[in-house]
Amino acid sequence: MAGGRERGSRIQRPWSVYRANTFELSSEMIGLALAGNSQDPDEPVLEFSVTCTDLLTPALDRKPNSFVAVSCTTPPQAFWTKHAQTEVIEGTSNPIFLSSIAFFQESNITQQTQVKLAVYDVKDRSQGTMYMLGSALFPVKELLQERSHRLQLELRSAENQRVGNVTIAAWQMEERADQRMSVGRLPDSINGRTMLTVDESLTESMGVRIKYASLCKDTLLRSVFGGTMSRMYRFPTTDGNHLRVLEQMAESVLSLNIPRQFVKLLLEEDAARVCELEELGELSPCWENLRRQIVSQYQTIILAYQETLSDLNDYRGPSFKASNLKAERKLEFMPTNLHVQRMRVQDELGFEHTYDVITIGAPAAHCQGFKNSGLRKLIQKFEEAKKHSALSSSQSIVYIPQDIVRAKEIIAHINTLKTQVSYYAERLSRAAKDRSASGLERTLTILADKTRQLVTVCDCKLLASAIQALNAARPEYIASKASPSADSEQVVLRNDQDTLLAKWTGRNSRSSLQVDWHEEEWEKVWVNVDKSLECIIQRVDKLLQKERRPSISSQDSGQADLQGGASKKGEWSEALYPLLTTLTECVAMMSDTAKKSMVFLLMQDSAPTIAMDLSLQYRRDVVFCQTLTALICGFIIKLRNCLRDNGFLRQLYTIGLLAQFESLLSTYGEELAMLEDMSVGIMDLRNVTFKVTQATSSSAPDMLPIITGNRDGFNVRIPLPGTMFDALPREIQSGMLLRVQPVHFNVGINEQQTLAEKFGDTSLQEIINLESLSRLNSYYEQFKEVLPEDCLPRSRSQTCLPELLRFLGQNVHARKNKNVDILWQAAEICRRLNGVRFTSCKSAKDRTAMSVTLEQCLILQHEHGMAPQVFTQALDCMRSEGCRRENTVKNVGCRKYAFNSLQLKAFPKHYRPPDGTYGKVET
Repeated sequence: MAGGRERGSRIQRPWSVYRANTFELSSEMIGLALAGNSQDPDEPVLEFSVTCTDLLTPALDRKPNSFVAVSCTTPPQAFWTKHAQTEVIEGTSNPIFLSSIAFFQESNITQQTQVKLAVYDVKDRSQGTMYMLGSALFPVKELLQERSHRLQLELRSAENQRVGNVTIAAWQMEERADQRMSVGRLPDSINGRTMLTVDESLTESMGVRIKYASLCKDTLLRSVFGGTMSRMYRFPTTDGNHLRVLEQMAESVLSLNIPRQFVKLLLEEDAARVCELEELGELSPCWENLRRQIVSQYQTIILAYQETLSDLNDYRGPSFKASNLKAERKLEFMPTNLHVQRMRVQDELGFEHTYDVITIGAPAAHCQGFKNSGLRKLIQKFEEAKKHSALSSSQSIVYIPQDIVRAKEIIAHINTLKTQVSYYAERLSRAAKDRSASGLERTLTILADKTRQLVTVCDCKLLASAIQALNAARPEYIASKASPSADSEQVVLRNDQDTLLAKWTGRNSRSSLQVDWHEEEWEKVWVNVDKSLECIIQRVDKLLQKERRPSISSQDSGQADLQGGASKKGEWSEALYPLLTTLTECVAMMSDTAKKSMVFLLMQDSAPTIAMDLSLQYRRDVVFCQTLTALICGFIIKLRNCLRDNGFLRQLYTIGLLAQFESLLSTYGEELAMLEDMSVGIMDLRNVTFKVTQATSSSAPDMLPIITGNRDGFNVRIPLPGTMFDALPREIQSGMLLRVQPVHFNVGINEQQTLAEKFGDTSLQEIINLESLSRLNSYYEQFKEVLPEDCLPRSRSQTCLPELLRFLGQNVHARKNKNVDILWQAAEICRRLNGVRFTSCKSAKDRTAMSVTLEQCLILQHEHGMAPQVFTQALDCMRSEGCRRENTVKNVGCRKYAFNSLQLKAFPKHYRPPDGTYGKVET
């Protein structure tokens, strides 16, 4: 999409179309060029391309493998600072470099800045041996004042001998009248996508463009992302033009912010669980002993969460966790090496396209290790342990899984409805005090509805039997049975391979829980609530009838007002107060009894495997927190980019957001366990919803997301500045919960995957891919049922979505080794379904770099017509001089990918970095 803004009499397009050698800059334009575009920090203040000709090497029979290193100095600085370098181009004396040299605002260059170009010949890329062929100098002012903005300089060696030429071509704004476009004259559709009409003043006030939002400048994005790195390229197209490509990489403050919020919620949830157990009241010695041991287990895990939260609050490092810290206990809830990878493409017409991928080290519990496998197998072992504990003794108290789920739902409903009943009872009392007939009727309707809902929740057999069990666990019940000895009934906790097993011993089993307390007793409790409500309804009806009954005469009415005005004013309140008190007390009694019985039921169920349960839950929490942080980053950047895309927004609130995770983990050794962890973390995202709200202010802290909820379901509140929030459809503004549909495709590509394919097992990868294929097909079927095709972005691809899905299905079902077509097709389907992309390997540093750079080049070729003959050169260029190379420095302090030549022989061809960019380093 493209847009523009009108400033005074001058019309400016959203991204200037740049072309070399086109017009003369006045002295004023020189100043403007060096000042940069104040509205867009992503625009360079100076950009130029470099080519060399007639390069000479000492060995005349050998052509150089050359690159250009660019350094600069600005008076009064007396030393040279390296600014950038081009990619290496092999075997030619006339290299044309694809990476352009860009100076952004933070470069602080002036017209007096001197630029030095040093051309190097790389003799051995793998060893990094090179020597300088020659160099040339020029001042920035000379380049800008040159009529064609083009300089051809001689390269001189250290011995002052001519060794070739270097040409610098500055890219400057071209003001072509036929390409000027204002907001008011935008076409209704661009690339086949329907556009929302945008108020020009809104666009100006937001400082944003119709589709593109700057990571550095945008109010929302800069509060979430930071440390942005930028690289620029110029790639030729099949029609003889050039693509202008900006590659960016940024970290996120959410890497720390989200884990802090998440761990705090876990603490509150587990502390509440302990309180519920403590509030069960007095239990017989056997059950009291069991409760104490369960509480002790919870307190141990609570201490771990408290320590983690303290460590996170004390952390003062960078806002991302480096890959060499992935096993650091203090930071285990933080995602590893989380970044947003962005590619912004501008074609010859000035239309811009933005592609974002969230890169993250595979969400996994590195600190806890992988010797005992990952989450998928651990969950399976836990479920088997529960079954075993049930079968090991016919006297064990066991509930089926559906009972446990239902018990948790009942507790949640009771907590919510009890609060609501109390609230509306207070509202009804206030309406009575104010003698508001309409208020009384309206509030009573809601109160009655909430109370009946609560009664319905409590009217179930599971509750009745649980209440019987709890009563049987009271000391008075034990005393009434007159047990001859203390040993005749007890619960024994046995620690068997880290699993606590609770067993009944003695005469009393579940079958003997015949107590004097019957279901009729419980029925009386909730029937009393129903009757209390009916009394209130009848009394309100009488009061309203009396109010509406016409008076016999105005005189009688006047006398009544004179005689009892004061007492009449409080009549409604006095009439309802005792009834409301009774209802509130009955509801409290019913809710308290029901909740305690459900807590006791859950206590009985968890007792045999409590240690294993909490250990497993802790691991799951760690993995989920890392995955959730990445998801929130992806949601925010997708929402911001598509704020003007009514098709996407309609899709978002109708069928939810597609989140497609790509991983490159092998199914061998520790990475197999990492894959297990990651797959569970991604599937747990189905319990996450989003809600968009209006931010209270435009300050960065007020625009950070807020998490609420518990392990049964988390909600993420995304605050937007007022102008952005106002642009959303009514459905999202009203607080509709937005769902997520996660899918996950994995293809191992390294040498360990070769071992897995020959000697190991790849079934986990096959299962994950099959499950995700099914969910992806289901998502598209939902889309077709309720949404039109024009909600989706148009593509230059000749392959329609159903065909793509069919091809993906064929590849997923095919037993083909390292079938990376699965990843390419899944990524394309995700983009064409308005989804969010995530890419992972163990550390998101090396294999991830190969994947995202390959994806960028595939997009440039398939969607933007990049010339196929430069595909490999463009790929090598991004891998050697792009943002992902800098990512290795951020993580391990070394500008090399952690591969060796033997490993790379096992990699698919397109996932191999150029020579000289890899070596043995820490991962």
